[in-house]
Amino acid sequence: MDFDKTMNFKFETDKNVKAKEILKEVYEALVEKGYNPINQIVGYILSGDPTYITSHNDARNKIRQIERDELLEKLVKNYIGLED
Repeated sequence: MDFDKTMNFKFETDKNVKAKEILKEVYEALVEKGYNPINQIVGYILSGDPTYITSHNDARNKIRQIERDELLEKLVKNYIGLED
């Protein structure tokens, strides 16, 4: 093992990629079940009620891996062009 090298830890980038992937998977699961995915996701974010998200493809459990305030922060940053 080489102890002269410094390891680079990229937690935030990996976390952002994971949140984006989860949101896409949840979106797709809602579309597959015939829901309006935007309305359902907004309902979930505003209320915190996971029943806005289908359990199809484990979407409900996946979206609960992301804190709602974190999700909202990422969406606002993306909307105004400040992606991390």
